[in-house]
Amino acid sequence: MRDPHYLLLQVRNPGDTMAIQEVHSFARSLGCAASSIEVFDLLSGTPSKVAINRADVVFLGGSGEYSVVTGGSWLARALDTMGELYHVGQPTFASCWGFQAMAMALGGQVVTDRERAEVGTAWVELTSEGEADPVFGKLAKRFQVPVGHEDIVTVLPSSAQLLASSSLVKNQAFVFPGKPIYATQFHPELNRTDLVARLKKYTGYLPLTGHKTIQEFEENTPETPESESILPLFIKEVLKG
Repeated sequence: MRDPHYLLLQVRNPGDTMAIQEVHSFARSLGCAASSIEVFDLLSGTPSKVAINRADVVFLGGSGEYSVVTGGSWLARALDTMGELYHVGQPTFASCWGFQAMAMALGGQVVTDRERAEVGTAWVELTSEGEADPVFGKLAKRFQVPVGHEDIVTVLPSSAQLLASSSLVKNQAFVFPGKPIYATQFHPELNRTDLVARLKKYTGYLPLTGHKTIQEFEENTPETPESESILPLFIKEVLKG
């Protein structure tokens, strides 16, 4: 049996060092070689149907310095791609920016709200639907996750089912029932080392962590093993059989 082939959709500027870090983070989380992950940047256009069809699973990753709220000429095309993934039922996992984009593409609402920004780690708690879900139901009811966002999904698409919430942000994870498509506001692909590296890149977010220095942040950042188990559980569920 061949190994799965993955397609990672990014929104990152040329030369963004976090682009390759993101690939390696997903590869480590999935237990695969980085070469198993094909990358397409949505700033450059839309992936072909051939590229989508040859992928066993599509991932929607982070955005570097972009927002679905402020948008750009590229955004409408990107959201059309999200809609197509939903329409064809392509196995898809969207994190952070991808979470917001998938929500917006299917009729949800997103705002920028620095008062509810989450940077560092946060506690999330499963909803009753999350506890019954075949992926999230294998997790503890309450666990810590890596986060880094100031855009907030305030309204989920009507076809989405809420799986988890935090004290600041209600909409932390959702699934489209009947479709192999999950999304999280947090980053299950990141471990502690990855998260610290991200903050070293985007130092402007340090004040939002509640720490004064990167060293202080690093010393107080825990591992998040429960969160890191989500992507392997997702792959096992959507590729079973």
